[in-house]
Amino acid sequence: MTAGNGSARVMTEVVSAAAIATRIAELGATIRADYAGKDPVLLGVLKGAVPFLADLGRRLPPQIDIDFLSLTRFGSEGRVGIAVDSATSLAGRHVLLVEDIVDTGLTLSYLLGLLQTREPASLATVTLLDKRTRRIVDVPLRYRGFEVGDEFLLGYGLDWEGRYRNLPGLWAVLDLAAFRLDPESATRPAFAEAGDKVDS
Repeated sequence: MTAGNGSARVMTEVVSAAAIATRIAELGATIRADYAGKDPVLLGVLKGAVPFLADLGRRLPPQIDIDFLSLTRFGSEGRVGIAVDSATSLAGRHVLLVEDIVDTGLTLSYLLGLLQTREPASLATVTLLDKRTRRIVDVPLRYRGFEVGDEFLLGYGLDWEGRYRNLPGLWAVLDLAAFRLDPESATRPAFAEAGDKVDS
């Protein structure tokens, strides 16, 4: 399925909402078994992980805590810091860090190092998307939804300048120059197709 003006292929759907739901159900069953009796903390990284964490959390027992943290970048080297920290004490808890996408591994490596200083009983990562082709730092991913290529992706939490996170599927931008010229026209068919799927 493609989106764009006329015959121009500006965007194409790479993972449907149905495929995402199926994979999250599978991840939820595995995590439920692995964390039986452990009452884990699901720690989401804002803002991209929100849809994934919400859907994954509904596949887990009610005895979980959900919290969030937000990151910021500063300096010419783009160093990472905490903008909004979690309110939940992680000491002695089984923590599952929830990411929307892992690419270079640099941010995740920083986060895991920081969270280890808070002395959790265990610390693991679940990511919806794994962009292994961009990996710079090797990071442990216990659970992952899909491995993806190097395309620019939109939807299901992934954004363009803060928008389009609410597309239920994942879309690859095939022509970034055309997309930048008119993102509204490029995404309009994608939202229409998503609406058709939801209504059916």
